[in-house]
Amino acid sequence: MKPRERALMALRHQEPDRVPFDLGGTVTTGIHHIAYRNLLDYLGMPKDDVRIAEIHQQLAEVHEDVLQRLEVDFRPVYSKLPAGWRPKFEEDDKYTRFVDQWGIGWRKPKDGGLYYDLEFHPFADFTTPAEVSNYRVPDPADPTRLEGVDEEARQLADSTGAALCLAGVSAGFMEMAYWLRGYENFLMDLAGNHKMAHAILDKTLEIKIKFWEMALSRLGDLIDVVVEADDFASQFGLIISPETYRKFIKPRQKELFDTIKRHSNAFICFHSCGSVYDIIPDLIEVGIDALNPVQVSAANMDTKKLKKEFGDALTFWGGGVDTQQVLNYGTPEQVKEEVKRRIDDLAPGGGFIFTPVHNVQADVPPENYMAMWEAWKEYGKY
Repeated sequence: MKPRERALMALRHQEPDRVPFDLGGTVTTGIHHIAYRNLLDYLGMPKDDVRIAEIHQQLAEVHEDVLQRLEVDFRPVYSKLPAGWRPKFEEDDKYTRFVDQWGIGWRKPKDGGLYYDLEFHPFADFTTPAEVSNYRVPDPADPTRLEGVDEEARQLADSTGAALCLAGVSAGFMEMAYWLRGYENFLMDLAGNHKMAHAILDKTLEIKIKFWEMALSRLGDLIDVVVEADDFASQFGLIISPETYRKFIKPRQKELFDTIKRHSNAFICFHSCGSVYDIIPDLIEVGIDALNPVQVSAANMDTKKLKKEFGDALTFWGGGVDTQQVLNYGTPEQVKEEVKRRIDDLAPGGGFIFTPVHNVQADVPPENYMAMWEAWKEYGKY
């Protein structure tokens, strides 16, 4: 069975020949470049040209021969930066810094830094919604963002037979609000400055809709999976109440996902970390098809329970093995035991894409990654 056929069957809640496998199809199912280099050495596939696919998380761009060896069923399609804009990196004794296309500042420690962390919020000192509305950003519908991408996507589909995934142009509603405004400021807006909160969220909705209308008008017949993300939850529950989510976020998600569905037949894979259990019915209602990362160590995120309650409506894209304790700190035997358990819980009836919970972090031993892969090979057959 070809990879795309296998992936689409699983997303349609059918059982293909085996559970589809993902590495790097999205920016939340990737691998940190340090872990990737270690994996390459372990596999005897050293490379001199490891490139960064996603700056903030320092994810590696996985080579095609590695994807083939690991039998990965998905490939990412990347949009490009707008015309005339490139990030400018600056260094001092402690940090490497850059400002992204939205004006948000990031920094990474030079000594042992693994990721870029937030440093500057352009909306931090805004006092009126008009300042938000008038804030200039690069055009999300700039056609140069997709210059040559349709040809690249078609060639990728033809040469690999894989399902193609395209991510949005910005982070999610809550994430963009935090990053543009600052965490404390935006949470205060949600509590008492509703006009400012609505203005910030509307800004993000405008960016997203403009991008997806442009992107899917060109790529809609090539893309199998649209990837959107937001982070609504922590380890123990939602960051905001379900009522606040339903007032501020859910209507905008509905408008966004309806737009995507009008312009494409692609499945919507939605990423949200943590314990999102309380709003999973809402996420289904607004139109998501697959949930990632399925953080199995968070409250109320037991895989057996999730499959029983939501397996008819949702594909679980992740949850293959815990990445807080097991994949990084467990033994290969413990990794294999958990992989078997998660496959047993999530695979029956289709609706499961195997990948760990979120990205493979820098401290994951290659022995454990391959133990995970070997267990998927053994237990992931229908």
